[in-house]
Amino acid sequence: MAYATINDPSVYFQNTLYTGNGNNGQDITNTGNANLQPDLIWIKNRSANSNPIIQDTSRGINVQSFTDGNASENTNASWGHVNSVATDGFQVDVGNNSSETNANKNGDNYVAWQWKANGGTTSSNSDGSVTSTVQVNATAGFSIVLYTATGSGDITVGHGLGAVPEMILTKTRSVSYDWRVFNKTLGAGKSLQLDGTGQQSTNNSYPSPAPTSTVMTMGRGGDDNNNYANGETIVSYCFRSIKGYSKIGTYSGNNNADGPFVYTGFKPAWLLIKNYTNSGNGWTLTDNARSPLNQATKYLLANTADSESTGVKIDFLSNGFKLRATAQNESQSYIYMAFAQNPLVASNNVIALAR
Repeated sequence: MAYATINDPSVYFQNTLYTGNGNNGQDITNTGNANLQPDLIWIKNRSANSNPIIQDTSRGINVQSFTDGNASENTNASWGHVNSVATDGFQVDVGNNSSETNANKNGDNYVAWQWKANGGTTSSNSDGSVTSTVQVNATAGFSIVLYTATGSGDITVGHGLGAVPEMILTKTRSVSYDWRVFNKTLGAGKSLQLDGTGQQSTNNSYPSPAPTSTVMTMGRGGDDNNNYANGETIVSYCFRSIKGYSKIGTYSGNNNADGPFVYTGFKPAWLLIKNYTNSGNGWTLTDNARSPLNQATKYLLANTADSESTGVKIDFLSNGFKLRATAQNESQSYIYMAFAQNPLVASNNVIALAR
């Protein structure tokens, strides 16, 4: 029996490496098996300290947010950014400042992580107490959700997935406020901060109840009393696991070089890991583009401007990943989100091979 129905994950997700040329209008072409016109692009400079930037086609591709801080979104023409998307890639600019490092500084190396939603086409969703604007790819378990706070306490927001989201990244767009991350392992009333290193917290939290197949509850509990005032605009990126394509889960570290094996059901292409029981640990990002062979040692942090480092040791296997060092493997608990290079067994009965 086939394990997955997404035979080629590159239809919905790709990692792409490129080198900046210092000019406005550099076209970046994706290199996956399939053409991918991205709807969510997350870019990080590998060579120099620079803000990790997120842009999407729901807000407008020129609007950018940084995952290493709480600043409101911006369209500052002086900063490097994604200028447009294409049928198989995107275009980057340096803006008005040729020394800007975010997206296209001459000679700097970059990685772009990209997800496909619905080609920029959005729809109105009235499942919650406020109306949201959603761009949904139910097949790939991903939606982009835009909505406006009312300032009257908890609100419910339709996310459009048609199933329960397992990971939600949320940022207030119109004011400076920290990123909030819901994860199914944390449960209702707890969250993490994407632009920080803290452990799970009931401050800065998603209130109860947990998300359902139609809505997520957003509120002003904990230290959110000054957030979500009337008229504030918000974006949420919602994900759920899709068999053989993506996996959101948890594991326990053992603090030695023979670390745990984590089963995903596919060969990973991209992996995000966070320690949620102990503070002082960042959001580690590894992928098969920067580390095409085992062990994957190159990592970036979503929560800092730091350039690429080495130190993690992770094997990307045909059916999951294995920790080979104490990095991201202390005797603590971790959450992760992974996307596939190949499913273990697809509907065409092609079997993934280890690296």
